[in-house]
Amino acid sequence: MKKQRTVKYDPKKHRSRTDWDRVRKLTDEEIAAAVASDPDAPPLLDAEWFKNARLVQYVSKVPVSIRLDEDVLRWFKRQGPRYQSRMNAVLRAFVEAHRKKARD
Repeated sequence: MKKQRTVKYDPKKHRSRTDWDRVRKLTDEEIAAAVASDPDAPPLLDAEWFKNARLVQYVSKVPVSIRLDEDVLRWFKRQGPRYQSRMNAVLRAFVEAHRKKARD
């Protein structure tokens, strides 16, 4: 396996190549046009998005040992990195669905 090399950013050694004066002078309309023309950019967030937004507090995770069916584990691993986080999300959705059902 290839060894990864970590490079830490040091602002004293690395200068930003961004033209911050130009960025500061951009109008909201120019920014919106630039975002709209970039197919990879996420949409701009508007007041409606923030009205429906929900704050999610970070919950610390607890290391556990769990026995899983081999095919289930293999399927999650094939989905790529962070498979354990995805497994946690699936379990969380299950818990939330049952909590909602219990409240109703």
